[in-house]
Amino acid sequence: MKMKMPEIKKKAKALGVEAGKLKKADIILAIQKAEGNTACFGTGTPACPYLTCCWREDCISV
Repeated sequence: MKMKMPEIKKKAKALGVEAGKLKKADIILAIQKAEGNTACFGTGTPACPYLTCCWREDCISV
């Protein structure tokens, strides 16, 4: 299920990421980085190996 902005901002805040007026994709990239994951959201990786990524549904529809 795609995450909505309030959920994304809540997750960002919990990780100490300043969402401010950042775009959704930029917030997600910052969250991925803060979690120590590959910051790859929306980069167009055709065969994404991260099948359990919580952003996958949002990412592949970008």
